[in-house]
Amino acid sequence: MIEGTGYITALLSEPIPQFAILVLLRMLASVLTGESGSGKLAANLLFFAALTALLLYHRIPPYLPDVSPDSVSDRIASGILKAIWWVGGAMMLASLVRTFLIFERKPKEGRLLQDLVVGLIYVGAALSVVAYVFSLPVGTIIATSGAFAIILGLALQSTLNDVFSGIALNLGRPLSVGDWIVIDDTTQGRVVETNWRSTELLSGTNDLVVVPNSVLAKSRITNISGPDKSHGATLVVRLHPSKPPAIILEAMERVLLSSNLTMKTPAPSANIIAMDRSSLEIELSFRVSDLGRVSAARNELYDLVFRHVEAAGLQLADASGSVNVVQMSESTDGSAKRQTSSRRLMDAIQLFSALTAEEKDDLVGTMNRLTYKKNDVVAHRGTALTSLMILRSGVMAIEELDEGRVSELERLAPGDIFGERGVLMGALEPGDIRALTPSVVYEIPKQRFADIMRERPAMADELAALLSARTKAEEQLHDANRFSTTQQTNSLSAKIRNLFHL
Repeated sequence: MIEGTGYITALLSEPIPQFAILVLLRMLASVLTGESGSGKLAANLLFFAALTALLLYHRIPPYLPDVSPDSVSDRIASGILKAIWWVGGAMMLASLVRTFLIFERKPKEGRLLQDLVVGLIYVGAALSVVAYVFSLPVGTIIATSGAFAIILGLALQSTLNDVFSGIALNLGRPLSVGDWIVIDDTTQGRVVETNWRSTELLSGTNDLVVVPNSVLAKSRITNISGPDKSHGATLVVRLHPSKPPAIILEAMERVLLSSNLTMKTPAPSANIIAMDRSSLEIELSFRVSDLGRVSAARNELYDLVFRHVEAAGLQLADASGSVNVVQMSESTDGSAKRQTSSRRLMDAIQLFSALTAEEKDDLVGTMNRLTYKKNDVVAHRGTALTSLMILRSGVMAIEELDEGRVSELERLAPGDIFGERGVLMGALEPGDIRALTPSVVYEIPKQRFADIMRERPAMADELAALLSARTKAEEQLHDANRFSTTQQTNSLSAKIRNLFHL
């Protein structure tokens, strides 16, 4: 029994069994730490420190070659432990690099430089194993492997070109993950990853474009996201020169002034770029806060161009430069007559589309025409409008004064309706409604509008949708949007129907 105990004690005093015990403890630590990244890193550090202490205790320095004439089994055991020490140290350093070495503050996508550092760590570990485990001269091996390196370099010429091009791109940093770039004015996309071989772009159609780094390094790169996320764009409008260019240019400036999607600073601009007898070309220059908003801003501007052109009595030029637009409406006796501006405005508003021609004519006859000068306040914040207002021409803004700072809630263009919350629910206006340009407004008295809604109850739903959209936009500006659009629309529609007994 004593001999068996002594044998076990002698066995446990050997480095290999002690190493096996360390491995078992490391496996137990893995079970205890679970999926915790910090726990795994701490366990790896403790395991590596214990392995280092074990080797030094048994006089097996892993950083020195074996020089003692030990037995073959001892040399094999020490060689295995040394190799494990170097490989384990390399893996631990690689883990530290992945965790703490962050380039461009994007540790998950910009991985090229991380990969290079990790590769150098593993190459150094491999050379250390050759030198300190196999006791081979590393310098001689590197010198005699020159021919092999040349052959390998020729075989991997394209790959190496991509690798070094990637290094040059990362050092120069013409782009980073998240930037929108254009390559040679043909390929456009957002950078989603850069690695040792290529750069991956996500196009506007959600396609993944893989560009080799060697191709990217030779191309002309336009970084749309620099120096900030805002992006400039232009829109060309062709109008018939039926009025002086100054008047037409003023109408286009109102188009830009009434936009809700373009940035106010720097201010957008309208410039005449060409003119002949049949057309006047005007370029609208504007800026949006993000590249993804360009399409929405262009669509809004096209709509505003149409509305302001109609409000100013202008005409769009056709593709050939000639204008052939005739607006006719049949009268009751068959003769043609030109509609009034208020009647054309009524036809252009979706809210009144369900009304018949006679009902529209009757409504137009009851509307009051109001004019406002620039900077006139149509309604103050906290007041309830008693009439439904339709902007005929000009630009207005709904402004709110919050802690001494003026913020815009919305800008109004020709054809926009306001005052609906006061007419429908007696609610107060959220801000001052101010004329940014000389403006003309048509007023529909509350009682007349109530009579129309009793005849057309479906108009309550459309007004509820309009009021809900405005309320939602205001809540988003105040970070207080708590209800879904559908729920809010249904609730407002029910309240309106109840108030007007629809």
